Amino acid sequence: MINRILRFGLIFILLFLLQVLLFNNIKFSGYVNPFVYIMFILLLPVEMPSWLLLILSFFTGLTMDFFSGTPGMHTSATVLAGFMRPYVLRFTSPRDGYEPGSDPSMLAYSFRWFLIYASIIVVIHHLALFYLEVFRFTDFFKTLLRIILSSLFSISFIILLEYIRKGK
Repeated sequence: MINRILRFGLIFILLFLLQVLLFNNIKFSGYVNPFVYIMFILLLPVEMPSWLLLILSFFTGLTMDFFSGTPGMHTSATVLAGFMRPYVLRFTSPRDGYEPGSDPSMLAYSFRWFLIYASIIVVIHHLALFYLEVFRFTDFFKTLLRIILSSLFSISFIILLEYIRKGK
């Protein structure tokens, strides 16, 4: 139990530092803003209680808001992603179900499964984040393009980090 807490604490700190120091500075003409900190929510154990998942999602988003100067936007988007995660896990469930005590990762299941799972959560997060940022529908298609491009880059970096994390 203590090992898992320490491991997830270390994952949170590393993803947070990567996001704040590296990925927040990547902006291609305002259309691509990769957010890899959401990977923390993706990697939490499958059997985690919903209330704890929402609390961790809240504090993850709140931490990002504090260092990004975006009052409540990351918190709202991350809590929505955390809220939707059990439904996405149920939707993407393998035929035999999830193994008890396993973390949702490429190594535990498959590349295809992880890609679908991560893509759904990242798109949900980015939809909420970017439409909260703009908060109007006049630039609907411009914002949709930002969501698509940022989601593609975020998913690419998350897959890359997952390969690095598992030592492949």
